[in-house]
Amino acid sequence: MELSKIEPFLEGKTILITGATGFLAKLVVEKLLRVQPNVKRLFLLLRASDIKPARKRFNDEILQAELFNVLREKIGANNLNSLVEEKVFPIAGDISIEDLGIENSEMKDEMLKEIDIIIHSAATTRFDERYDIAMNINVLGASNVLKFAKRCANVKILVHVSTAYVCGEREGDIVEKSFNFGDSNIDIDVERKVIEDKLKELEAQSLTSKEVTMAMRDLGHQRATLHGWPNTYSFTKAMGEMMLGHLKENLQLVIVRPTIITSTYKEPFPGWIEGVKTLDTFILVYGKGISNVFLADPNTKPDLIPGDMVVNSILAAIVAHGNNKSYHNHFIYHISSSKINPLKSGDAKLFMFHYFTKNPWIGKNGNKIKVKEITFLSSMDSFQAHISRYYWPLLKVLQLANVLTWYYLIDGTYTNLKRKIDMDIRLSKLYKPYLIFHGRFDDSNTERLRMTMKECKMDDVLKFDPSCINWEDYFMNIHIPGVVKRLA
Repeated sequence: MELSKIEPFLEGKTILITGATGFLAKLVVEKLLRVQPNVKRLFLLLRASDIKPARKRFNDEILQAELFNVLREKIGANNLNSLVEEKVFPIAGDISIEDLGIENSEMKDEMLKEIDIIIHSAATTRFDERYDIAMNINVLGASNVLKFAKRCANVKILVHVSTAYVCGEREGDIVEKSFNFGDSNIDIDVERKVIEDKLKELEAQSLTSKEVTMAMRDLGHQRATLHGWPNTYSFTKAMGEMMLGHLKENLQLVIVRPTIITSTYKEPFPGWIEGVKTLDTFILVYGKGISNVFLADPNTKPDLIPGDMVVNSILAAIVAHGNNKSYHNHFIYHISSSKINPLKSGDAKLFMFHYFTKNPWIGKNGNKIKVKEITFLSSMDSFQAHISRYYWPLLKVLQLANVLTWYYLIDGTYTNLKRKIDMDIRLSKLYKPYLIFHGRFDDSNTERLRMTMKECKMDDVLKFDPSCINWEDYFMNIHIPGVVKRLA
């Protein structure tokens, strides 16, 4: 491909982006407006009751985000507002509903005529989400987006943002392979019936909303583990991929599977992040002095990938598949680092220790929090044994002391320790599949995509090669400072 063939592909195109208020979608919108302001229209699907609240959400949650400061400074606030007014169209909708819940028929007809590209990034990423909610968004939502795409008269490509961890708990090399219903015993109609029956059962028990939520979360975990997945999130994302592959017919479908997404590496500036993600939970817990003991294998290689590299890979896939017929119409891309630039868990814990030793957290009382070296326990058995040996005896002593002093002297100490223990156990169970993961994601398709961008001299605009990352520099000077500044 020549450069001249690539620039016109995004120029003048109409793009629909779902999940527009999410971390990745915001990065996509910012990148498009910054490097290709000559797109025709950006339709942004947001959950809202109608157009006015949709526009308000766009303005408050997207446009006013710190993320857009670089573009605002580059072209001026007035010019940015004019660009947005001309190009960006927030749409009230809901992917869990047919026709994406778009009630404005006139606007829907325009979208069906104009849309060239769809980037489907809407999802619930909570690992222990209610099963009914995860099913509606991650599975049926994907199906609804596909059905909408097939009705679009000029659609060229649908890019579905998934997760590399649809593979479940695996070891060795994990290839960029699609999922098919025939490869598993999963029947989505059966799963939906299980959900329907469970909700009826819970309704008959007159439970509180909290009790219903906990029961539906438990159901999701049970169904996931029954079929071989570690949690509701990865299970429903896998089913979503199966639905897309089964129903796509001749539609050009690209599935992008990022690993653990972290803060931006370069664009639009280093260290931008929004929403506490997998790694960040442990950074915050450690930096604040809550815990220095974590479930993790020091020999594993956590697979991290900065958010801007994920976005660049999405746009590269759109450009490549739109301009090169040798790319067939169902492609999987692992956006990962473990193959070409692996990070060791043992190194990550040293980076965290060094950072918070040099830059201690300031507690609520104004004192610096001194962190201890991190201890990794490589199995749930050893982690539970540690809790039993060091924490439960002390908790029982404090509980007895509370009773003897009528909860007057040290009730707060007991409560804080109990909260710490509960948090440690919950985080360990929730993140175990990612903290003790012995797989390595093959990225042969992604490497081919990188080479395509290099050949057509687009690799300076769409950078997604993680081999350039110096992990120590990234942790010490980009990611941890970003987490402390924006998520604390």
